[in-house]
Amino acid sequence: AVSKASAEESKELVCTLEINCEKILEQMDDVAEGKRAYIPKDGIILEKTQIAFEEGENVFDVLCRVCKEAGIQLEYSWTPVYDSYYIEGIQYIYEFDCGGQSGWMYQVNDVFPNYGCSSYEVKPGDEIVWCYTCDGLGNDLGPKME
Repeated sequence: AVSKASAEESKELVCTLEINCEKILEQMDDVAEGKRAYIPKDGIILEKTQIAFEEGENVFDVLCRVCKEAGIQLEYSWTPVYDSYYIEGIQYIYEFDCGGQSGWMYQVNDVFPNYGCSSYEVKPGDEIVWCYTCDGLGNDLGPKME
């Protein structure tokens, strides 16, 4: 017989992750010619996917693991000022590839946290979306800042 404690401990922690660059589709004229091949026709790089995670993992950890497993290119750097990792590019789509204020942002449960992805600890049921903004640090994504 399995004890109640070990059954509780084995309960998987699950969140969802999606990666999209749908906003770029509205501004393809602004995208460098060489980058267009990397942009999926529907703007979805990774469809909403259920991901198991371990207690203490953050949004950055989950993104790195999923990208590695799915073969999605990912480039990032450590930013001491923010004490967090910064996502420079996903699927060869980088900051500034669609204008001077474009780049990757993340949201959790429809809110854009105002701190770095490696500072946000994932909780069960979290819905994480990485989205590419082309305008004003997320102005084109909706007023959802925390």
